[in-house]
Amino acid sequence: MKKIFLIILISVLNAYPQSSKNLLHLKEDIDNFKTENSSELNILFQDTPQRKKPILGILYSLLLPGMGELYAESYSSGKYFTIAEGALWGIFVGMNTYAGWQQDRYKSFAVSNAGITTSGKDDEFYSVISRYESIEAYNNEKALNRDFEEMYNEKNYFWKWNSEEERQKYRSLWLSSEQTINDIRFVVGAMLLNRLASAINAVRLIAAYNKRIEEEVSWNFSVGLTKPINLPHQITFNFQKSF
Repeated sequence: MKKIFLIILISVLNAYPQSSKNLLHLKEDIDNFKTENSSELNILFQDTPQRKKPILGILYSLLLPGMGELYAESYSSGKYFTIAEGALWGIFVGMNTYAGWQQDRYKSFAVSNAGITTSGKDDEFYSVISRYESIEAYNNEKALNRDFEEMYNEKNYFWKWNSEEERQKYRSLWLSSEQTINDIRFVVGAMLLNRLASAINAVRLIAAYNKRIEEEVSWNFSVGLTKPINLPHQITFNFQKSF
């Protein structure tokens, strides 16, 4: 009996170092298997609205009223600035064409009834001949006032109205043209104001947009792919949101 127990004890002692060695090799094999066969794939989806830049809204509005509001994603109010811009451009073109026609008209009238030549004449000359019957009357007045530098050369700037009625008619034509030109200046001013108002409105809308996206929910969505040892591939989903 003692001999049998002794034989069993010796066998166990001899086998124990070999078992420990085998366990150690098994752990190393598992680690290697994990390294070689386990993988993970993460795909991240994130919704982060971009903030708008006020300076771009201003530039767009100055370029074309209403475009700053479109940039701020609020064209419902910007369309009125665009419509106003189109209308003002139509008025500008129409009035500019009409003013040109009026200028041609009063110049032709002066050529026919006062004997002027249009070459080399500036706007001041056409104003002067509406107030004086002839170049002689004009130069005499300037000489009396000792404004010799303002006197006209009779050869180059001659005019003489046939009658006072003709001069008055010319002046009426000239004044009508000047009034149209002044109205064009108001239209240009209105176009500038329209751009300024659109730029201010665009900045206001951009500020509201930026504030709104800060308050809205921001979220991200990720997908993970793992390959565990001795198990089928697994897909994991992760959804996060913040207020």
